[in-house]
Amino acid sequence: MIKVLIVDDSALIRSVLQTLLSEDPNIHVVGTACDPMDARGKIKTLNPDVVTLDIEMPNMNGLAFLEKIMRLRPTPVVMISTLTQKGAQETLLALELGAVDFVAKPGHDLEGGLEQFGREVREKVIAASHSDVRGQAMARQPAAGKPVARAQVPAKVNSSRKALIAIGASTGGVEAIKTLLSGLPKDCPPVVIAQHMPPGFTERFAARLNEVSGLTVVEAKDREIVKPGHAYIAPGGSHLRVEYSSGQLKCRIGADEVVSGHRPSVDVLFSSVAQQVGAYAVGAILTGMGKDGANGLLEMRKAGAYTIGQSQASALIYGMPGAAKNIGAVEEEAKIEAIASKLIHALEAKRDAA
Repeated sequence: MIKVLIVDDSALIRSVLQTLLSEDPNIHVVGTACDPMDARGKIKTLNPDVVTLDIEMPNMNGLAFLEKIMRLRPTPVVMISTLTQKGAQETLLALELGAVDFVAKPGHDLEGGLEQFGREVREKVIAASHSDVRGQAMARQPAAGKPVARAQVPAKVNSSRKALIAIGASTGGVEAIKTLLSGLPKDCPPVVIAQHMPPGFTERFAARLNEVSGLTVVEAKDREIVKPGHAYIAPGGSHLRVEYSSGQLKCRIGADEVVSGHRPSVDVLFSSVAQQVGAYAVGAILTGMGKDGANGLLEMRKAGAYTIGQSQASALIYGMPGAAKNIGAVEEEAKIEAIASKLIHALEAKRDAA
């Protein structure tokens, strides 16, 4: 049984969340709190497995409270966010502070999206209950303030116009992708990324990565030519594929059917990389619940690409890299801090063998 504490200043939202979460017999709402001050004592006495947390609340901002939770009593937290530009910025900051995931609130009238909202809340609370928040919090402490070592790109790798880096992630991916990109040099081959995220958040996610990495990071646009030193994020709610056209590799964006339960889907991206780039590509599958990306990464490996999975010890949720490893899609595993260097070295080895 998953014990959940709901923290929200809206009595209506607290009631709605309690009703929706209680629809799953494996979830038990052990309490609710109207603000962080109320929640602080209840976390100690009720010892919840997961906390749902609103950002904008009286007495103490949800982000400030989240920082205290992660520092003093690391607990899986799912943020309940708003679909606004400000909400997207604050949500991404919450994920950087240690929140496992977020769910976007439906409209003010709670109509239309309530069923989907409930399904997402239940799924993400269950996923959060399986996350290694305490282990990740401990791992971050010694490394606080220490930048990830940036790999160097050999000139012969840069000279290959076909080289491509493909990355897929879900829950926990915001921090994992940030760490990986921080380790890539600014002149590395193009990077394409599928991160499970709804519309309205990926543009801000790309902007945030652009601020903290040496690469130029953008939300991908249809028919955009991929360039070295650039990373392209799949837009929320759309698939990202790569395609050779007129002798150039381009991004293709499509809102076709959901694949492996997601749009954007990591499987869709990896499959296109296998078909269009083959052995010139390298691929990394990072933290996330479920198995999206496993089959696509296997396609990449069969096509001759180097493939790597985030190790269980460094992944917030080992589901996706674990599923990929189980079907033989992963050539090797590594801690997130080491993956950038391994991707670059694999590209160098491929260039030597060409």
